Amino acid sequence: MSVEETTIVHRPSSVASLAVGADLVEIARIAEMVERYGARFTERVFTPGELADCGGRPASLAARWAAKEAVAKALGTGIGSVGFCDIEVTRDGAGRPALALHGAAAGLAQESGLRRWAVSLAHDGGLALAFVVAMG
Repeated sequence: MSVEETTIVHRPSSVASLAVGADLVEIARIAEMVERYGARFTERVFTPGELADCGGRPASLAARWAAKEAVAKALGTGIGSVGFCDIEVTRDGAGRPALALHGAAAGLAQESGLRRWAVSLAHDGGLALAFVVAMG
């Protein structure tokens, strides 16, 4: 099950850009991928920092998966044009989730004038949700 909604608004360069992305994923789907493929899956999708932060918890991994998908949507592309590890969920000084973009994702964000990102993660009832907002 994957529910996807994306709204992207691009304004002339004289006005700040705004982009939004959201993704919802079943936690069991990610847990199954981890069990089936192990490190071959996790190391392709998650950065070492994300893996350490999640401690193997399927709900936390699923929320980060959803965040990566949501960022790709906000960039107006999908995973493939940007790699999973080009999008990294980190934590700020207060422990709140934050984003670090690398490689192709950082390049697309810069081209689109998207410099500031906010991310919200949640998981409950077997589902993980991520919502991102980016502004110029």
